[in-house]
Amino acid sequence: MSEDVTMRVLSSDEVEVVVHDLGGTGRPLLLSHATGFHGHCHAPMADVLADRFHSFALDYRGHGLTERPHDWQVDWNRYGDDALAAARAVAPDGGLVAFGHSMGGAGLLMAAHRDPGLFDLIVAFEPIVFPPPEQSEVLPPDSPLPNSSLAVGARRRRNRFASLDEAIANYAAKPPLAAFTPAALRSYVEHGFRPADDGDGVVLRCAPEHEARTFEQGNVHRTWDLLPEITTPVVVVAGARVEMSPAAFAELIARELPVSTYVQLDHLDHFGPMTHPDEVAELVADAVERLRHG
Repeated sequence: MSEDVTMRVLSSDEVEVVVHDLGGTGRPLLLSHATGFHGHCHAPMADVLADRFHSFALDYRGHGLTERPHDWQVDWNRYGDDALAAARAVAPDGGLVAFGHSMGGAGLLMAAHRDPGLFDLIVAFEPIVFPPPEQSEVLPPDSPLPNSSLAVGARRRRNRFASLDEAIANYAAKPPLAAFTPAALRSYVEHGFRPADDGDGVVLRCAPEHEARTFEQGNVHRTWDLLPEITTPVVVVAGARVEMSPAAFAELIARELPVSTYVQLDHLDHFGPMTHPDEVAELVADAVERLRHG
């Protein structure tokens, strides 16, 4: 459970966002994680891209090594603040390439809206940006919130294990983490747990209650309304389309963005960046090449 903090950058609410240097050579690439995860979950992608990109990954507040105010009520706009602070620290002159998964994709889109010259390209894998029901082709009025069941699952999540090895064995035996590559699963566990305060085993860095509240608030932020104003080129990627899942909304998001490409990979699911990190990494590299060649 090493803590290789590259830098801490100031965000809103006096939060110090931790940004990790995942290595590599070439232009900077910022990796932005999903709810309940952390920056090191994308280390396998960074390894694939190490000969072409110098990768950095942030930990959003309440995730990984980034603390959150004890009295903070989850507000997704503040996650946008964290993404903006990290991106400006990694590329103070702009021109950044970024990859965001789920919540991490939404955070990058918020940052791009606030600072239009900051990014050259964003690749967003199933970003959590839900349209209002009246504008949705897949969300009927008065339907349950898409993230509600995830919040229930988060609150039931086991928070403590006797050791990191026990946690890995537990996750490797059941979905969805059983489908992660061994390297992705190990990165999730080794950097997602800390020693318990009482010295008895290890506990999750991202508290289940914080994860649950983040899921619950994922339907509240109004990033959807900002999409037509985002001028950054965005590649929106989705796995197999499943009703009432982030994949069901991904193409709608791409339609709202002025400069976008939509890619659907039916053999992947929402955890594609961890189950197929090599393929997703190459997709990012290919998108950058296409942008470079116009």
